[in-house]
Amino acid sequence: MDNFDCIVVGGGAAGFMAAITAAENAPNARIIILERGKEVLQKVKVSGGGRCNVTHNCTDPLRLATFYPRGQKELLSPFTRFGQKETVAWFEKRGVKLKAEPDGRMFPVTDSSQTIMDCLERAAKKAGIEVITGRRVRQIEQRQTGWTVHLTHHPSLSTKTIFLGTGSNPAIWEMLATLGHDIVEPVPSLFTFNIKDQRLQDLMGVSLEKVGLSILAPADSPKPIQKAVKKLQEEGSLLITHWGLSGFGVLRLSAWGARVFQEMGYQFQLKVNWLPFLEIDDIQEHLKNWRTEHPQKLITGLSPFPVISARLWKSLTGFCVEDGQKNWSDISKKELHQLVEVLHGSIFEVNGKSIFKDEFVTAGGVKLKEIDFKNFESKLFPGLFMAGEVINIDAVTGGFNFQAAWSGGYLAGKAIAERIKA
Repeated sequence: MDNFDCIVVGGGAAGFMAAITAAENAPNARIIILERGKEVLQKVKVSGGGRCNVTHNCTDPLRLATFYPRGQKELLSPFTRFGQKETVAWFEKRGVKLKAEPDGRMFPVTDSSQTIMDCLERAAKKAGIEVITGRRVRQIEQRQTGWTVHLTHHPSLSTKTIFLGTGSNPAIWEMLATLGHDIVEPVPSLFTFNIKDQRLQDLMGVSLEKVGLSILAPADSPKPIQKAVKKLQEEGSLLITHWGLSGFGVLRLSAWGARVFQEMGYQFQLKVNWLPFLEIDDIQEHLKNWRTEHPQKLITGLSPFPVISARLWKSLTGFCVEDGQKNWSDISKKELHQLVEVLHGSIFEVNGKSIFKDEFVTAGGVKLKEIDFKNFESKLFPGLFMAGEVINIDAVTGGFNFQAAWSGGYLAGKAIAERIKA
């Protein structure tokens, strides 16, 4: 049986960070990364449309932790020890400079995820880490002096320590549950809303930088759901797609409401405030002034609000004004009131969800109370470390999920090196 000081299961962001950190801090250690797929770092490869959203330009650990619907409290301390600043410095030290975009997302200046992949693989090779693909773990067995990792169609391996960076892998969760860990049932996070509504027809590609979004539960929903839904409000960008609504505002809602949406079977109402920076009385006053200034212009023509495109304006007004050829001077009080209501809060029926691009994040995994967040070690099984989505931590979109992986991998790697040297 081949012996190692550390076996890293999962060749993703957290796994590579843990292995590299452990190897650099324990130079003589024998460390191997086992990846079940044909290639490593595949999530890094597709992230950010192939550019890799490495992290977010949020340097304050306290604020950084607020972007995690699950794990906010637990990640605060780790972020003070290895957070955004340390991540940026880690990559720059290895020749990769990052840049921040206006929305805070950070990418390599090359705009290529291959830059991040090359950096990690180069650092692993330099540290003497073995990387083996096509190795599927079928069982993890605790021994008196460490661990045995049983592989499918390959000889078993033994190790002093083990790190799990396997993401949302049901097979690994089942192994951990067999060992004795409690697993929070995984549900999808970071998804878009499926909506079939005539108001959105032929508007694919229309976007707004900022709208107000809030969720309404069916009237017959249980009280706990009604209570949870009241908290689901967000302001952010919105994108109309051929299947419904997307954009960062929707994605953030999907993250915060991941569990309650699953309980509702992804059937609920979405209220969209197209003008969140204006009170309802201000909207009405603006429209009245517009009517006075442009009495002979078509209501469905030029939008009185620059943030609302002509296409979207025509669609919204078309459902409030009976005659599309009516001028502003002819609008009735009822139609004006309906238009104000629509702009302040259009209601859409959501019926299902769709994956956001190539990204897929789950809410669920090993219960947080069973992890020591000083070093991301299992409280139940010494020598077993894990980080990333294998534990019940997830974030909104914007580089935050990767940041949790870098932080957890680094701190676990440091602790693994100490354990190896002891």
